[in-house]
Amino acid sequence: MTGFAFAPATGVGSLPGGDAREAARTATGSFEDFPFLPELPARGPGADMIGRTAGMLVEMYARVEPSGWRIGDRPGRDTKRARSWLGEDLDALEEFTQGYEGLLKVQAVGPWTLAAALELRNGEAALGDPGACRDLAASLAEGLRDHLAEVQRRVPGARLVLQLDEPSLIAVLRGQIRTASGYRTHRAVDRQVIESTLRDVVGVHAGGPVVVHSCAPDVPFALLRRAGAAAISFDFGLLTERDDDAIGEAVESGTRLFAGVVPGTDTALSDPAGSVMGVRTLWRRLGLHPGLLAETVTLTPACGLAGASPSYARTVLAHCAQAARSLADNPE
Repeated sequence: MTGFAFAPATGVGSLPGGDAREAARTATGSFEDFPFLPELPARGPGADMIGRTAGMLVEMYARVEPSGWRIGDRPGRDTKRARSWLGEDLDALEEFTQGYEGLLKVQAVGPWTLAAALELRNGEAALGDPGACRDLAASLAEGLRDHLAEVQRRVPGARLVLQLDEPSLIAVLRGQIRTASGYRTHRAVDRQVIESTLRDVVGVHAGGPVVVHSCAPDVPFALLRRAGAAAISFDFGLLTERDDDAIGEAVESGTRLFAGVVPGTDTALSDPAGSVMGVRTLWRRLGLHPGLLAETVTLTPACGLAGASPSYARTVLAHCAQAARSLADNPE
């Protein structure tokens, strides 16, 4: 899906508060050419990223236990609540996208972060059971197909972009996910297994591009590219010079960079031009043509905005749009 025309700025996913209509108004009003379906985790279990995605699963269900989300046999109150909130969010999005034609981003948790977070009956993460990981990825893929079809039905003019959130991917790769006892960690999953599973889930969106988002350090750019990600979303502030080669290879292969350049929690912001100074510096260091910037980079907050105040969240989204204009007008 290289060569897809992305827009210069968008949000990551989560917003503060619990009002679906207000969130949809903010997400669509801030980015006229790349709005997103907001997530409102402050509403409670089922609106959080794990519960929301668990509610999308097909023929697999999860419920809340004191230790977290656990896979169960049948849909219960928690599944129904997650689906109800998602429906409320879709209703609000549909209201604010009447007649819209253009890019629209929807988010869900990717297979490896989901496997690290969902517990089996014995209380251990599904991650520790290869068969459970396969079943979970297959259920997620089917659920995502249904979800994308539903969003397309509600916003028929939209060109959908699917974002898979994988904040735990690095920990899964390195064998850093703790067992239920807390005394041990789950064995690192083979990189080829991780890559092929991601490729299968990325493949559900055959008609459009998939972004993989991780706001953890050491994002595995090459692995995500091989798995079929058209774009990679990351916290720009966590990059180090050892990421330079991977970034350069990604740009040269046509991969879009969703650069998280604005802090996700309340702080004093620089002017929009200042927020993209680091991006320009990286470009010079890599020896890349400044004219490629607007074609290659979409600006976002560093991560979700669930922990921000509502006024800061609105300011950050507007700031990303302004910073993108600054980058396009003055790439050097």
